[in-house]
Amino acid sequence: MGRYLVTGAAGFIASRVSQMLMDDGHSVVGVDNMNDAYDPRMKEYRLARLVKQEQFDFVKMDIADKDAAFKLIDKGPYDAVINLAARAGVRQSVENPWVYVDTNVTGTLNMLETAIRSGTKKFILASTSSIYGSNPPIPTPETASSDHPLQPYSATKKGAEALCHSYHYLHNLDVTVFRYFTVYGPAARPDMVMFRFAQWISEGREVRVNGDGTQSRGFTYVDDIARGTILGLKPVGYEIINLGGHQVITINDLIAKVEKLVGRKANVVYQDRHPADVMENSANVEKAMSMLGWAPKVSLEEGIPNLVNWYLAERSWVSQILTP
Repeated sequence: MGRYLVTGAAGFIASRVSQMLMDDGHSVVGVDNMNDAYDPRMKEYRLARLVKQEQFDFVKMDIADKDAAFKLIDKGPYDAVINLAARAGVRQSVENPWVYVDTNVTGTLNMLETAIRSGTKKFILASTSSIYGSNPPIPTPETASSDHPLQPYSATKKGAEALCHSYHYLHNLDVTVFRYFTVYGPAARPDMVMFRFAQWISEGREVRVNGDGTQSRGFTYVDDIARGTILGLKPVGYEIINLGGHQVITINDLIAKVEKLVGRKANVVYQDRHPADVMENSANVEKAMSMLGWAPKVSLEEGIPNLVNWYLAERSWVSQILTP
C-alpha cells in the first residue's frame, strides 16, 4: 500500500481525498495549519473524522514555513505529494494578496522541494478555473488562455503552475495540475455559494446575491472531484487537466432548488456584481475523461439534497458557522 503526503488535509477537497486513499488501504501524512481563512470549526469537524484512523498522521504546520516543510522529508518516502493546501477565494485575495503569495506560491515551492528531497516522483497541484480570466470559451478547455488572471488568487495559482513545470523540467518530477471548477457537497467551504444558501435559507437570513442571479456556474460533487484527483496519480509527465464544472445552473435556479428542499422561501437581496467575479464558468472535461478515465457520477439532483440534508442533520452547530 502507498504512503501519501496531503497538504490542506482539513480542507474540503483534501479531506475527501485523504479519506478515499485510506479507504483503499493507503496511509496519509496530512498537513494543515488550521488557519481562519474561513470559520475553523468546519476544518475541525473534517479533521476530527480523519484523526480517528490509524493510517492518518496529522502534522499541524504552514507549508509557507520552509523549515517546517523540510521536516516532512523525514516522514517520507512518499508515493506522491498531493498539494491541495491553498488560500482560495477571488474576493478575499483582493483584500490581502500577500497571504495568497505566501501559501500558493511559496508554499508550493516548499512542497516541490520537499518532494525532490524526499525522493518523491509524483506531484499533484490544486489550481483553479479562475485562471482562465474574464471571457474564456464555454465550456472552457485547458487550451484557453490563462495569461490574464483577474485577481491575485488566480495570479498566484498561475505562478504555482509555472513552478511545477520548472521542477518537472529540471528534476523529471511527474506533475498533474488540476484546475478545479466549482465544487460542492456536505461539509463544504462556508464561503462557497451552496453552503451559504443552505444556511441562509434554513435560518431565515438574507440571501445576498452579487449580480442579478442570472450568472451561472458549473458544479461538481466533492466525491467526484476527489476520485478524479486520485486518478491523477498516474504518470502523465506534466499535464494541466480541468476537473469539475460539468453541470451548469444559474444562481437563481439554485436558490429555487434549495428553497424547495428546505421548505422555506428565500429572502433574496441582489447586490452589485463584484469585478472579480465572472458571469459564467463551466469546464470542458474531455481531457480528464480521455486521459484519466474520469467521469462525474453525482448529479445536482442527488448532490444538492445530500448537502442540504447534511446541513439539517448538523444544524445545531453549522447554523453558527460564519458565512462572509
